[in-house]
Amino acid sequence: MTSSSTPLLDSVSLPQDLRQLKESDLRQLADELRSETISAVSVTGGHLGAGLGVVELTVALHYVFDTPRDRILWDVGHQAYPHKILTGRRDRIRTLRQPGGLSGFTKRSESEYDPFGAAHSSTSISAGLGMAVARDLSGGDNNVIAVIGDGAMSAGMAYEAMNNAGHLKSRLVVILNDNDMSIAPPVGAMSAHLARLVSGRTYRNFRNFAKRLLDRFPRFFRDKAKLTEEFTRSFFTGGTLFEELGFYYVGPIDGHNLDHLLPVLQNVRDMQNGPVLIHVVTQKGKGYAPAEASKDKYHGVAKFDVVTGQQAKSTANVPAYTKVFANALIGAAEKDEKIVAVTAAMPSGTGLDLFAKRFPDRCFDVGIAEQHAVTFAAGLATEGFKPFAAIYSTFLQRAYDQVV
Repeated sequence: MTSSSTPLLDSVSLPQDLRQLKESDLRQLADELRSETISAVSVTGGHLGAGLGVVELTVALHYVFDTPRDRILWDVGHQAYPHKILTGRRDRIRTLRQPGGLSGFTKRSESEYDPFGAAHSSTSISAGLGMAVARDLSGGDNNVIAVIGDGAMSAGMAYEAMNNAGHLKSRLVVILNDNDMSIAPPVGAMSAHLARLVSGRTYRNFRNFAKRLLDRFPRFFRDKAKLTEEFTRSFFTGGTLFEELGFYYVGPIDGHNLDHLLPVLQNVRDMQNGPVLIHVVTQKGKGYAPAEASKDKYHGVAKFDVVTGQQAKSTANVPAYTKVFANALIGAAEKDEKIVAVTAAMPSGTGLDLFAKRFPDRCFDVGIAEQHAVTFAAGLATEGFKPFAAIYSTFLQRAYDQVV
Protein backbone atom coordinates (compact mmCIF):
# COMPACT_ATOMS: atom_id res chain seq x y z
CA MET A 1 0.00 0.00 0.00
CA THR A 2 1.23 3.49 -0.78
CA SER A 3 1.32 6.28 1.78
CA SER A 4 -0.05 8.92 -0.56
CA SER A 5 -2.92 9.13 -3.01
CA THR A 6 -0.65 10.90 -5.51
CA PRO A 7 1.48 8.45 -7.51
CA LEU A 8 5.15 9.37 -7.09
CA LEU A 9 6.25 7.31 -10.07
CA ASP A 10 4.41 9.71 -12.40
CA SER A 11 6.77 12.47 -11.29
CA VAL A 12 9.94 10.43 -11.88
CA SER A 13 11.05 10.31 -15.50
CA LEU A 14 14.78 10.12 -14.83
CA PRO A 15 17.04 9.45 -11.82
CA GLN A 16 17.60 13.16 -11.25
CA ASP A 17 13.86 13.42 -10.52
CA LEU A 18 14.18 10.53 -8.08
CA ARG A 19 17.00 12.30 -6.26
CA GLN A 20 14.71 15.26 -5.57
CA LEU A 21 12.46 13.10 -3.40
CA LYS A 22 12.75 12.81 0.37
CA GLU A 23 14.09 9.55 1.72
CA SER A 24 10.75 9.02 3.42
CA ASP A 25 9.08 8.93 -0.04
CA LEU A 26 11.22 6.11 -1.38
CA ARG A 27 9.16 3.30 0.17
CA GLN A 28 6.07 4.47 -1.70
CA LEU A 29 8.06 4.87 -4.91
CA ALA A 30 9.42 1.33 -4.60
CA ASP A 31 5.92 -0.07 -4.11
CA GLU A 32 4.69 1.76 -7.21
CA LEU A 33 7.72 0.61 -9.20
CA ARG A 34 7.05 -3.00 -8.25
CA SER A 35 3.40 -2.69 -9.33
CA GLU A 36 4.40 -1.11 -12.65
CA THR A 37 6.92 -3.89 -13.32
CA ILE A 38 4.31 -6.58 -12.67
CA SER A 39 1.78 -4.80 -14.88
CA ALA A 40 4.23 -4.40 -17.77
CA VAL A 41 5.50 -7.99 -17.76
CA SER A 42 1.94 -9.33 -17.56
CA VAL A 43 1.42 -7.75 -20.99
CA THR A 44 4.74 -8.65 -22.66
CA GLY A 45 6.02 -11.71 -20.81
CA GLY A 46 9.69 -11.82 -19.89
CA HIS A 47 11.84 -12.07 -16.79
CA LEU A 48 9.86 -11.09 -13.72
CA GLY A 49 11.16 -12.63 -10.49
CA ALA A 50 14.67 -11.19 -10.64
CA GLY A 51 13.44 -7.65 -11.25
CA LEU A 52 10.94 -7.81 -8.38
CA GLY A 53 13.77 -8.86 -6.09
CA VAL A 54 15.87 -5.74 -6.78
CA VAL A 55 13.20 -3.01 -6.77
CA GLU A 56 14.43 -1.42 -3.53
CA LEU A 57 18.05 -1.86 -4.56
CA THR A 58 17.35 -0.17 -7.90
CA VAL A 59 15.69 2.80 -6.20
CA ALA A 60 18.52 3.09 -3.65
CA LEU A 61 21.30 2.92 -6.25
CA HIS A 62 19.83 5.65 -8.43
CA TYR A 63 19.08 7.75 -5.35
CA VAL A 64 22.57 7.54 -3.87
CA PHE A 65 24.73 7.48 -7.00
CA ASP A 66 24.96 10.13 -9.71
CA THR A 67 23.85 8.08 -12.69
CA PRO A 68 24.61 8.05 -15.60
CA ARG A 69 27.95 9.66 -14.62
CA ASP A 70 28.29 6.87 -12.08
CA ARG A 71 28.06 3.57 -13.96
CA ILE A 72 25.69 0.81 -12.85
CA LEU A 73 26.17 -2.57 -14.52
CA TRP A 74 23.42 -5.16 -14.15
CA ASP A 75 24.88 -8.62 -14.63
CA VAL A 76 22.86 -10.60 -17.22
CA GLY A 77 20.12 -7.95 -17.39
CA HIS A 78 17.23 -10.14 -16.19
CA GLN A 79 16.76 -7.76 -13.27
CA ALA A 80 16.97 -4.51 -15.25
CA TYR A 81 13.25 -3.86 -15.93
CA PRO A 82 12.76 -1.59 -12.86
CA HIS A 83 15.99 0.17 -13.86
CA LYS A 84 14.57 0.81 -17.33
CA ILE A 85 11.37 2.27 -15.88
CA LEU A 86 13.36 4.75 -13.77
CA THR A 87 15.69 5.77 -16.61
CA GLY A 88 13.37 7.37 -19.12
CA ARG A 89 11.83 4.24 -20.64
CA ARG A 90 8.60 3.84 -18.72
CA ASP A 91 6.54 4.97 -21.72
CA ARG A 92 7.99 2.07 -23.73
CA ILE A 93 8.17 -0.60 -21.05
CA ARG A 94 5.21 -2.48 -22.54
CA THR A 95 7.20 -2.96 -25.74
CA LEU A 96 9.70 -5.21 -23.93
CA ARG A 97 11.02 -7.98 -26.17
CA GLN A 98 8.65 -6.93 -28.98
CA PRO A 99 9.81 -6.12 -32.55
CA GLY A 100 11.17 -2.59 -32.47
CA GLY A 101 10.63 -2.38 -28.71
CA LEU A 102 12.88 -2.33 -25.68
CA SER A 103 15.52 -4.99 -25.25
CA GLY A 104 15.00 -7.54 -22.49
CA PHE A 105 18.55 -6.78 -21.37
CA THR A 106 20.69 -3.69 -20.91
CA LYS A 107 21.70 -2.17 -24.25
CA ARG A 108 24.16 0.66 -24.80
CA SER A 109 22.43 2.01 -27.90
CA GLU A 110 19.14 2.17 -26.01
CA SER A 111 20.14 4.45 -23.14
CA GLU A 112 23.09 6.28 -21.63
CA TYR A 113 22.04 4.62 -18.36
CA ASP A 114 23.04 1.24 -19.85
CA PRO A 115 26.85 1.50 -19.86
CA PHE A 116 27.36 -2.13 -20.89
CA GLY A 117 25.37 -4.60 -22.98
CA ALA A 118 24.76 -7.63 -20.81
CA ALA A 119 22.95 -10.77 -21.91
CA HIS A 120 25.32 -13.46 -20.69
CA SER A 121 25.91 -13.82 -16.98
CA SER A 122 29.03 -13.30 -14.88
CA THR A 123 30.55 -10.50 -17.00
CA SER A 124 29.72 -7.45 -14.87
CA ILE A 125 32.76 -7.47 -12.57
CA SER A 126 35.18 -7.81 -15.49
CA ALA A 127 33.48 -5.01 -17.41
CA GLY A 128 33.20 -2.85 -14.30
CA LEU A 129 36.88 -3.28 -13.53
CA GLY A 130 37.72 -2.23 -17.08
CA MET A 131 35.61 0.91 -16.64
CA ALA A 132 37.21 1.64 -13.28
CA VAL A 133 40.73 1.33 -14.68
CA ALA A 134 39.77 3.51 -17.67
CA ARG A 135 38.50 6.11 -15.20
CA ASP A 136 41.76 6.00 -13.27
CA LEU A 137 43.85 6.33 -16.43
CA SER A 138 41.72 9.31 -17.49
CA GLY A 139 41.94 11.04 -14.12
CA GLY A 140 38.20 10.68 -13.42
CA ASP A 141 36.46 10.25 -10.07
CA ASN A 142 33.11 8.64 -10.87
CA ASN A 143 31.85 5.43 -9.27
CA VAL A 144 31.45 2.05 -10.97
CA ILE A 145 28.94 -0.38 -9.47
CA ALA A 146 28.51 -3.99 -10.67
CA VAL A 147 25.38 -5.84 -9.47
CA ILE A 148 25.83 -9.60 -9.72
CA GLY A 149 23.59 -12.44 -8.53
CA ASP A 150 24.63 -15.42 -6.44
CA GLY A 151 23.93 -17.73 -9.39
CA ALA A 152 26.26 -15.73 -11.63
CA MET A 153 28.92 -16.01 -8.94
CA SER A 154 29.11 -19.74 -9.70
CA ALA A 155 30.99 -18.92 -12.90
CA GLY A 156 34.77 -18.84 -12.86
CA MET A 157 34.88 -15.57 -14.78
CA ALA A 158 33.50 -13.69 -11.77
CA TYR A 159 36.36 -14.91 -9.59
CA GLU A 160 38.95 -14.22 -12.28
CA ALA A 161 37.71 -10.62 -12.31
CA MET A 162 37.66 -10.33 -8.52
CA ASN A 163 41.18 -11.70 -8.27
CA ASN A 164 42.38 -9.11 -10.80
CA ALA A 165 40.44 -6.31 -9.06
CA GLY A 166 42.00 -7.18 -5.73
CA HIS A 167 45.43 -7.01 -7.35
CA LEU A 168 44.85 -3.71 -9.16
CA LYS A 169 43.16 -2.08 -6.13
CA SER A 170 41.04 0.20 -8.33
CA ARG A 171 37.98 1.72 -6.69
CA LEU A 172 35.08 -0.55 -7.66
CA VAL A 173 31.82 -1.48 -5.93
CA VAL A 174 30.44 -5.00 -6.39
CA ILE A 175 26.98 -5.75 -5.04
CA LEU A 176 26.32 -9.44 -4.51
CA ASN A 177 22.56 -9.91 -4.84
CA ASP A 178 22.06 -13.07 -2.81
CA ASN A 179 18.54 -14.39 -3.41
CA ASP A 180 18.94 -18.14 -3.41
CA MET A 181 22.09 -19.60 -1.89
CA SER A 182 22.34 -20.29 1.84
CA ILE A 183 25.55 -18.32 2.30
CA ALA A 184 24.13 -15.60 4.53
CA PRO A 185 23.65 -15.60 8.28
CA PRO A 186 20.36 -14.14 9.58
CA VAL A 187 19.76 -10.60 8.38
CA GLY A 188 18.39 -8.18 10.95
CA ALA A 189 19.02 -5.03 12.93
CA MET A 190 22.37 -6.16 14.39
CA SER A 191 23.68 -7.22 10.99
CA ALA A 192 22.58 -3.91 9.47
CA HIS A 193 24.20 -2.00 12.34
CA LEU A 194 27.50 -3.82 11.89
CA ALA A 195 27.42 -3.28 8.12
CA ARG A 196 26.87 0.42 8.63
CA LEU A 197 29.72 0.59 11.14
CA VAL A 198 32.32 -1.23 9.06
CA SER A 199 31.42 0.76 5.93
CA GLY A 200 31.61 4.07 7.81
CA ARG A 201 34.51 6.51 7.82
CA THR A 202 35.15 6.28 11.58
CA TYR A 203 35.83 2.54 11.49
CA ARG A 204 37.90 2.77 8.30
CA ASN A 205 39.98 5.67 9.66
CA PHE A 206 40.63 3.73 12.87
CA ARG A 207 41.57 0.66 10.84
CA ASN A 208 44.04 2.67 8.74
CA PHE A 209 45.51 4.32 11.87
CA ALA A 210 45.98 0.89 13.46
CA LYS A 211 47.74 -0.36 10.32
CA ARG A 212 50.16 2.59 10.36
CA LEU A 213 50.82 2.01 14.03
CA LEU A 214 51.48 -1.69 13.42
CA ASP A 215 54.09 -0.81 10.78
CA ARG A 216 56.40 0.10 13.69
CA PHE A 217 56.19 -3.42 15.13
CA PRO A 218 58.08 -6.56 14.02
CA ARG A 219 56.65 -8.35 11.00
CA PHE A 220 55.60 -11.40 12.98
CA PHE A 221 53.49 -9.23 15.28
CA ARG A 222 51.99 -7.35 12.33
CA ASP A 223 50.95 -10.58 10.59
CA LYS A 224 49.30 -11.94 13.73
CA ALA A 225 47.43 -8.69 14.34
CA LYS A 226 46.16 -8.64 10.76
CA LEU A 227 44.89 -12.21 11.03
CA THR A 228 43.15 -11.39 14.31
CA GLU A 229 41.39 -8.34 12.84
CA GLU A 230 40.27 -10.25 9.75
CA PHE A 231 39.02 -13.18 11.82
CA THR A 232 37.14 -10.96 14.25
CA ARG A 233 35.40 -8.97 11.54
CA SER A 234 34.60 -12.04 9.42
CA PHE A 235 33.23 -13.81 12.51
CA PHE A 236 30.57 -11.12 12.85
CA THR A 237 30.00 -10.24 9.19
CA GLY A 238 31.24 -13.15 7.06
CA GLY A 239 33.01 -12.48 3.75
CA THR A 240 36.37 -14.14 4.43
CA LEU A 241 36.60 -15.42 0.82
CA PHE A 242 36.05 -11.96 -0.62
CA GLU A 243 38.55 -10.41 1.79
CA GLU A 244 41.15 -12.93 0.62
CA LEU A 245 40.52 -11.83 -2.96
CA GLY A 246 41.31 -8.25 -1.97
CA PHE A 247 37.81 -6.85 -1.47
CA TYR A 248 36.56 -4.91 1.54
CA TYR A 249 33.45 -6.87 2.57
CA VAL A 250 30.29 -5.21 3.90
CA GLY A 251 27.16 -7.12 4.87
CA PRO A 252 24.97 -9.01 4.76
CA ILE A 253 22.16 -6.46 4.71
CA ASP A 254 18.45 -6.69 3.95
CA GLY A 255 18.03 -5.70 0.31
CA HIS A 256 14.38 -4.77 0.82
CA ASN A 257 14.95 -2.41 3.75
CA LEU A 258 15.74 1.08 2.48
CA ASP A 259 16.74 2.21 5.97
CA HIS A 260 19.52 -0.38 5.84
CA LEU A 261 20.48 0.05 2.18
CA LEU A 262 20.79 3.83 1.93
CA PRO A 263 23.38 4.53 4.68
CA VAL A 264 25.60 1.65 3.58
CA LEU A 265 25.52 2.74 -0.07
CA GLN A 266 26.25 6.32 0.99
CA ASN A 267 29.23 5.18 3.06
CA VAL A 268 30.60 3.06 0.23
CA ARG A 269 30.06 5.88 -2.29
CA ASP A 270 32.36 8.07 -0.22
CA MET A 271 35.16 5.52 0.08
CA GLN A 272 38.26 6.70 -1.73
CA ASN A 273 40.17 3.58 -2.70
CA GLY A 274 40.08 -0.15 -3.34
CA PRO A 275 37.37 -2.62 -4.36
CA VAL A 276 34.37 -3.14 -2.06
CA LEU A 277 31.79 -5.94 -2.01
CA ILE A 278 28.35 -5.32 -0.49
CA HIS A 279 26.44 -8.50 0.31
CA VAL A 280 22.71 -7.82 -0.13
CA VAL A 281 20.11 -10.48 0.67
CA THR A 282 16.89 -10.30 -1.36
CA GLN A 283 13.88 -12.45 -2.19
CA LYS A 284 13.31 -13.30 -5.83
CA GLY A 285 9.74 -12.47 -6.84
CA LYS A 286 9.37 -10.20 -3.80
CA GLY A 287 5.99 -8.50 -3.41
CA TYR A 288 3.98 -10.63 -5.84
CA ALA A 289 2.41 -13.64 -4.13
CA PRO A 290 2.21 -15.97 -7.20
CA ALA A 291 5.92 -15.38 -7.88
CA GLU A 292 6.91 -15.86 -4.25
CA ALA A 293 5.02 -19.16 -4.17
CA SER A 294 6.37 -20.44 -7.48
CA LYS A 295 9.33 -22.83 -7.47
CA ASP A 296 11.27 -20.72 -9.97
CA LYS A 297 9.89 -17.44 -8.53
CA TYR A 298 8.51 -16.57 -11.99
CA HIS A 299 12.02 -16.32 -13.43
CA GLY A 300 10.70 -16.20 -16.98
CA VAL A 301 7.01 -15.93 -17.76
CA ALA A 302 4.57 -15.72 -20.62
CA LYS A 303 1.79 -13.14 -20.55
CA PHE A 304 -0.23 -13.61 -17.37
CA ASP A 305 -3.24 -12.44 -15.39
CA VAL A 306 -2.03 -10.07 -12.66
CA VAL A 307 -4.79 -11.02 -10.22
CA THR A 308 -4.47 -14.80 -10.45
CA GLY A 309 -0.94 -15.16 -11.76
CA GLN A 310 -2.21 -17.62 -14.37
CA GLN A 311 0.09 -17.63 -17.41
CA ALA A 312 -1.23 -17.80 -20.96
CA LYS A 313 -0.82 -21.23 -22.51
CA SER A 314 -0.01 -22.02 -26.10
CA THR A 315 -2.99 -23.14 -28.16
CA ALA A 316 -0.81 -25.17 -30.51
CA ASN A 317 -1.25 -28.93 -30.00
CA VAL A 318 2.46 -29.63 -30.41
CA PRO A 319 4.69 -31.14 -27.71
CA ALA A 320 7.54 -28.92 -26.55
CA TYR A 321 11.00 -29.89 -27.82
CA THR A 322 12.40 -29.96 -24.28
CA LYS A 323 9.70 -32.43 -23.20
CA VAL A 324 10.44 -34.70 -26.18
CA PHE A 325 14.16 -34.56 -25.45
CA ALA A 326 13.68 -35.25 -21.74
CA ASN A 327 11.40 -38.23 -22.33
CA ALA A 328 13.79 -39.70 -24.92
CA LEU A 329 16.77 -39.30 -22.59
CA ILE A 330 14.86 -40.83 -19.66
CA GLY A 331 13.89 -43.79 -21.85
CA ALA A 332 17.48 -44.34 -22.90
CA ALA A 333 18.75 -43.97 -19.32
CA GLU A 334 16.32 -46.62 -18.10
CA LYS A 335 18.06 -49.08 -20.39
CA ASP A 336 21.64 -47.86 -19.85
CA GLU A 337 22.85 -47.00 -16.35
CA LYS A 338 25.94 -45.29 -17.78
CA ILE A 339 23.88 -42.40 -19.17
CA VAL A 340 24.11 -39.24 -17.06
CA ALA A 341 22.98 -35.65 -17.67
CA VAL A 342 24.69 -32.30 -17.10
CA THR A 343 23.12 -28.84 -17.08
CA ALA A 344 24.63 -25.40 -16.50
CA ALA A 345 21.92 -23.88 -14.28
CA MET A 346 19.16 -24.49 -16.83
CA PRO A 347 17.39 -27.70 -15.71
CA SER A 348 13.86 -26.61 -16.62
CA GLY A 349 14.91 -24.81 -19.78
CA THR A 350 16.57 -27.96 -21.14
CA GLY A 351 14.09 -30.50 -19.79
CA LEU A 352 16.63 -32.03 -17.45
CA ASP A 353 14.46 -31.22 -14.45
CA LEU A 354 12.31 -34.17 -15.55
CA PHE A 355 15.41 -36.36 -15.89
CA ALA A 356 16.53 -35.29 -12.40
CA LYS A 357 13.19 -36.38 -10.90
CA ARG A 358 13.64 -39.84 -12.41
CA PHE A 359 17.39 -40.15 -11.81
CA PRO A 360 18.42 -37.69 -9.07
CA ASP A 361 21.86 -39.26 -8.64
CA ARG A 362 22.64 -39.15 -12.36
CA CYS A 363 21.81 -35.51 -13.10
CA PHE A 364 24.31 -32.75 -12.32
CA ASP A 365 23.64 -29.01 -12.24
CA VAL A 366 27.06 -27.35 -12.20
CA GLY A 367 25.82 -23.76 -12.02
CA ILE A 368 26.44 -21.04 -14.59
CA ALA A 369 29.71 -22.60 -15.68
CA GLU A 370 29.48 -23.90 -19.23
CA GLN A 371 33.24 -24.38 -19.62
CA HIS A 372 33.33 -26.55 -16.53
CA ALA A 373 30.17 -28.41 -17.63
CA VAL A 374 31.74 -29.52 -20.92
CA THR A 375 35.07 -30.55 -19.40
CA PHE A 376 33.31 -32.24 -16.47
CA ALA A 377 31.32 -34.25 -19.03
CA ALA A 378 34.54 -35.14 -20.84
CA GLY A 379 35.97 -36.47 -17.58
CA LEU A 380 32.90 -38.63 -17.08
CA ALA A 381 33.24 -39.93 -20.63
CA THR A 382 36.86 -41.00 -20.11
CA GLU A 383 35.66 -43.33 -17.36
CA GLY A 384 33.07 -45.05 -19.51
CA PHE A 385 29.98 -42.98 -18.76
CA LYS A 386 27.77 -41.41 -21.43
CA PRO A 387 27.15 -37.80 -20.42
CA PHE A 388 24.56 -35.62 -22.13
CA ALA A 389 25.47 -31.97 -21.56
CA ALA A 390 22.32 -30.01 -22.45
CA ILE A 391 23.31 -26.38 -23.00
CA TYR A 392 21.65 -23.61 -25.02
CA SER A 393 23.70 -22.97 -28.16
CA THR A 394 24.13 -19.28 -27.35
CA PHE A 395 25.50 -20.20 -23.90
CA LEU A 396 27.74 -22.92 -25.30
CA GLN A 397 29.71 -20.27 -27.18
CA ARG A 398 31.80 -19.58 -24.09
CA ALA A 399 32.73 -23.27 -23.90
CA TYR A 400 33.71 -23.67 -27.54
CA ASP A 401 37.37 -24.16 -26.67
CA GLN A 402 36.44 -26.93 -24.26
CA VAL A 403 34.37 -28.65 -26.95
CA VAL A 404 37.40 -28.58 -29.24
